[in-house]
Amino acid sequence: MKTVIKILAFLPIFLSACTPTDGSFRPVHIKSKVDAVQPATGLVLWSDNAEDRNATYGKSISLEYAYCLPCQVVTGKQGETVQYDWSSFDAWLDEVASRNHQAVVRFRYEYPGDDSVDGNPGTTAVPDYIKGLPDYHETYNENEDGETWYADWTNTELQWFTKQFYADFNARYGQDPRIAFLELGFGHWSEYHIFGTVLDPGVNFPSDAYQKEFLTYLDDVLDIPWLISIDAADSSPVVDDDQLMALGFGLFDDSFMHAEHEGDYNEECWDAIGAGTRWQTGPCGGEISYYTSADQKNFLNPAGMYGVTWKQSAAKYHISFMIANDAPRGTYGTAQRFKEAARECGYHFQLTALSTDGAKTRAEITNTGVAPIYRDAFLAVGGVRSDVSLKSLLPGEKRQIVVDKATDGRDVTIESDFILPGQTIQFDADL
Repeated sequence: MKTVIKILAFLPIFLSACTPTDGSFRPVHIKSKVDAVQPATGLVLWSDNAEDRNATYGKSISLEYAYCLPCQVVTGKQGETVQYDWSSFDAWLDEVASRNHQAVVRFRYEYPGDDSVDGNPGTTAVPDYIKGLPDYHETYNENEDGETWYADWTNTELQWFTKQFYADFNARYGQDPRIAFLELGFGHWSEYHIFGTVLDPGVNFPSDAYQKEFLTYLDDVLDIPWLISIDAADSSPVVDDDQLMALGFGLFDDSFMHAEHEGDYNEECWDAIGAGTRWQTGPCGGEISYYTSADQKNFLNPAGMYGVTWKQSAAKYHISFMIANDAPRGTYGTAQRFKEAARECGYHFQLTALSTDGAKTRAEITNTGVAPIYRDAFLAVGGVRSDVSLKSLLPGEKRQIVVDKATDGRDVTIESDFILPGQTIQFDADL
């Protein structure tokens, strides 16, 4: 304490600026810079690729992605309680977190041609206890992407389970900082469409009535920011139902930036189900197009692809994250370019005012990014948090904040319970 007193004795001007004794607020000097990929933003690699490229790309991404299978975590049902073994899922989350990344999770039932369930192509990821029921009957089609079995949506147990599964998932993981976003839906890859066979609502695809029941239920039980495919604009009752349009889901587009994205089906879906404002409450993301093998390799070209740059597209659709697994294989997908691209999506905080009266701190913060942050985060002084969250602070908006502790500018941080211990939410400041 004596050393601190001696140091402060030589700083009367700084002290008078930062710790006034007359009750007035006076400016506090602070300099800070966002120089890292921010949590829950940026380009995304599949986990196996993220592991292989971690030495080069580890600090250029904050998120990893994987499909997850209900059948791999559900072991059965006793009475009205579903039985789970989450050990494999937890091991994956721990692996992702060990690289200081968070997970983008997508559960699915159908994946054409995929053999990851049991070694046979196209097997659904419906839990075995449901498949064993006498009134459960899947349908089959050999489509262009490979053999595909389809979940039986006539079955009431499947309908009940699918809702209960997400409630149970949220009860376990709703506050888990290892997970950033949850993508969900129906059909191929949970992308809200099927092709190669006739879509038969209530049989190989949920009925409109069940979809409404399901989405409304999820809006009540999920804490994790959740997204559905933009294809729901074409294969669901959402767009024509004001109640469903008012739900808090975000959107993902798994053919982002393909050659005919603008002015055609994809943009029309964004406009219809996004209604211009959905991004303000629900996150937007997806995957760069695979329409051609070059799309993922070229979208980071600073000159653009198909007449549009990544920066323009990210801003237009208020993108927070985007899967770009094959981008590192192209000329433009360097680790540095990944890092630059991350700064062109998601939130970006800037501290525009900071003052103290010796007991409290006042601050003003704005968002210079293209989207808000979708979970609570708080400006803090020496570990004391403001009561005002930065969640949903829109680009260009400012938020006034008071913290019940004085600052000298060296102990101002942004804290959140929804980031990993090794992650930091940064802010720009030059005051």
